[in-house]
Amino acid sequence: MNLRQPNANEAIGTANRSRNVVPMSGLCTRCVDGCKGSCEVWLSSFRGREVLYPGPFGEITAGADKNYPIDYSHLNIQGYAVGAKGLPEGVEANSDSAVFSAVDTETEYGWDIKVPMRVPIFTGALGSTEIARANWEHFAIGAAISGITLVCGENVCGVDPELVLDNKGKVKESPEMDRRIGTYKKFHDGYGEILVQLNVEDTRLGTAEYVSSKHNLETIELKWGQGAKCIGGEIKVKTLSRATELKNRGYVVLPDPTIPEVQKAFEDGALKEFERHSRLGFVTREGFLEEVDRLRDIGFKRITLKTGAYSAVELAMALRYSAEAKIDLLTIDGAPGGTGMSPWPMMNEWGIPTFYIESLTYQFAERLRERGIRVPDLAIAGGFADEANAFKALAMGSPYVKAICMGRALMIPGMTGKNIAKWLEKGELPKTVMKYGSSVPEIFVCYEELKEKYHDQIDEIPLGALGIYSYAQKFKIGMQQIMAGSRNFNLKTVSRNDLMALTEEAEKVSGIPYVMSAYRDAAEAILDS
Repeated sequence: MNLRQPNANEAIGTANRSRNVVPMSGLCTRCVDGCKGSCEVWLSSFRGREVLYPGPFGEITAGADKNYPIDYSHLNIQGYAVGAKGLPEGVEANSDSAVFSAVDTETEYGWDIKVPMRVPIFTGALGSTEIARANWEHFAIGAAISGITLVCGENVCGVDPELVLDNKGKVKESPEMDRRIGTYKKFHDGYGEILVQLNVEDTRLGTAEYVSSKHNLETIELKWGQGAKCIGGEIKVKTLSRATELKNRGYVVLPDPTIPEVQKAFEDGALKEFERHSRLGFVTREGFLEEVDRLRDIGFKRITLKTGAYSAVELAMALRYSAEAKIDLLTIDGAPGGTGMSPWPMMNEWGIPTFYIESLTYQFAERLRERGIRVPDLAIAGGFADEANAFKALAMGSPYVKAICMGRALMIPGMTGKNIAKWLEKGELPKTVMKYGSSVPEIFVCYEELKEKYHDQIDEIPLGALGIYSYAQKFKIGMQQIMAGSRNFNLKTVSRNDLMALTEEAEKVSGIPYVMSAYRDAAEAILDS
């Protein structure tokens, strides 16, 4: 049984001609000479490397659709008819006090200096992709008013068209980075934070020094990787001059825009775009600890780390080194992950899937705890889009996992709100929206709530931000309902005992008891009483 259908996918604009395909290769069972397309092999025959990437770049996000043997649907949440854990001190548990709206969904992370969030989710890294740049105002303000952390991803300074470097090749001015930080800070009210990621090129350019000195950011994030790919960050550029500029800034640009035959291919129209790639990092314990010390010396109060779906060895390194360095938050991103640009074959076929990597994470964290080593606060990422699976991940990783990092699920509301604004302006509201109303107060269920809070500033909040806030509120209420049903009125009381495995395979991987075994002893004790 093939876990995905290769050689044809909407993400890369390919499809099979035949209804019947070979499971392993994805090739049509009957390949006809003269076929007009358009499977992946067919399209690759004349567009080559372009077919590696989902597209069109800058207009879409993509998530791999490989159907892994086990995922969070193989777990269910336990429900109870008695108890109420986590109510405020002095509050008696009864039917009047233990209502789901009383559930506290706030979380916090940090080694010493904690960052609170109103709900246990935060954005994935929104970096140098076009979709992040074009929608930043919606994403940033939406995260700020929702009380969650916003991650400004890698390479933002490096791709800034207006970047100014000093005589040492370091960032002197980056208007794009200034815009990104300023937009979030304008509506930040003490919950969540904005943090900026660093990769190899960011470190060389002095991005950390710039955001510390100019913006007084308290947190910086080191990046080892992500769930969507095991190579550095990538974007596409459409002009020869832009490709050359990025190459001169130290990036790997392919095809090489300085080679005459590449320039000729671009002039002929055969070559239509260039890829900008970041370099691979090389992690050592000594180098990691030295870099954390360097960043603290610059002035950062908190250091976080983002790692990808690497092997168990790199996962152990991330946990052990982060514990030694007293990292404030370690985000572990499982495969396949979402992307603004990653190679499609790599997205589907590399890395440890999220369910499996969280299971390993819990096992490794327990091993460190048993040795008396404090485990840093953790976040899990990779394919989350709703509060039920988020609850399962929080419970499965308890007490170590404090939050869920969400990429595309937090971007979609921003883009939806932005597009509603465009449709309203043009008088082209689709029926799917118009059935709720024809004005902003009618369409957005949270509009009046935000207007009451922000008064005259409401007009400065773009509709994409309203979209993210509305989604976050739905997430919060859904989480409150799930938590109340499991009799947890505070996230700190959520535990692995609140889950059951629906398959024996899920039990074997996660250590969560099989449904027919969970609480069996306690149940039989009642029967035998």
